[in-house]
Amino acid sequence: MLKFKYFYEFILSNERNVAQEIYKEYVDTMSKIYFSYFKSYNSRIMKLQYEECVTKDDLMGIEDTASRGIFNKSLKNKGTIFTIGSRGEVLAQQLEAPIIVPHAQVKNKFPYEALFRSEQYALVDNACREYLFIAEFFMLKGQQALDAFNEIMGKTTRLIKVENVETYVDTCYDSIALFLCYHLILRYKIMCHKRCVPALDYYWEILEKCFLARFEYICHLNIQSIRDCDPSKFQPEMGPHYITRRYAEFSAALVGISENFPNELISRLLADLQEEVELFILRMAGIFPLRKEQLIFLINNYDMILNIILEHTRDNSKEVETFKQRLSAKSGEYVEEILSPYFGDMIQYVKEAESYLVKGQVNDYRALESKVNNIVQFFTTTWKKSLEELNREVLISFPNLVTGSSLLQLALTQLVQYYHRFHKLLPQSARSQLVNIHNIMIEMKKYKINY
Repeated sequence: MLKFKYFYEFILSNERNVAQEIYKEYVDTMSKIYFSYFKSYNSRIMKLQYEECVTKDDLMGIEDTASRGIFNKSLKNKGTIFTIGSRGEVLAQQLEAPIIVPHAQVKNKFPYEALFRSEQYALVDNACREYLFIAEFFMLKGQQALDAFNEIMGKTTRLIKVENVETYVDTCYDSIALFLCYHLILRYKIMCHKRCVPALDYYWEILEKCFLARFEYICHLNIQSIRDCDPSKFQPEMGPHYITRRYAEFSAALVGISENFPNELISRLLADLQEEVELFILRMAGIFPLRKEQLIFLINNYDMILNIILEHTRDNSKEVETFKQRLSAKSGEYVEEILSPYFGDMIQYVKEAESYLVKGQVNDYRALESKVNNIVQFFTTTWKKSLEELNREVLISFPNLVTGSSLLQLALTQLVQYYHRFHKLLPQSARSQLVNIHNIMIEMKKYKINY
């Protein structure tokens, strides 16, 4: 029609009433066309959504078996709850993919965000073309163009907001879907701006608030579900806990997606969730009677969180830095804990002797020398066997072999440092009885595994 716009200009200049009639007829006709199209498309596309959906019982702190009756449907087609998996593709490869054609996909099912993407992308395409057309054809600018656009697309956007978005969001417990839809909105808003179309800004703003409000509500439910968990009800297993894994997958997905679109509310919710998970991990560690077992549990959980988050985010993200510090602190404590049963006498001697020397307590230092011969003799006869036991104990404690190997090397490095310090503290007569450090280093190489 743009090639006929000069006729409209002529009519507008000479017969303003006729031009107004043409404008009103166009607005009325196109409004009905868009409304009819999107109403039909919405009703057909929503039939392609997965039948099984996330429920109020699918929370981070609730076990899978806790809410599943024997008559429940299989959840094999249900979108993942805390893991993003391939669902994040709607923000990447699929962002500008052709819309879903309902009759061509009748045998397939999709998560909600895929259907939402398709409908919003159809809206973006049609709305942008329409806005640019009416601005040029009817020679409208600024608020006039926005008013004309709203006359044409207003009923359609209200339809989508009420019949699609609000109907879904009001009963939704799928936080990943809500988060993906929120980020689709941010990206399509940018897309509209690149096409110089501000006409959907208010629509996007309303949808943003809608999705974020529900997302915040679901996050608080998840946080409360973790807070309500009673550690005494769980088996005392030292491997990563299912709550930790769920948190790690969920947090990694959100942090990875949000890196280029920071949001204060999202950051605060993630911080609150992280705090609650850390408190739960500490409470869970408390059910183990031995400090060594507590440390193994803490390391296994911190390590898993860190590895999963690193797969999706930058190395210097706040979450990565936090759990690196947690893991480093507990690893250092664990090393001291596992060295003690095998080399405790030597380590204790080193710490006491160095302390006496620093404080100038010469008499106390000399009194320790009476223990030297026994410590040296014990070390000389047991060090090889102790290294073997140390290796076995560490590797069976950690399901992640890389972590186990790293901790073993950390322990061996610490042992060498203690041995050097021990050597320096001994009188010359006792040093000659010690095992050569070179022999110890050769033996330690047997336990070095490269992954």
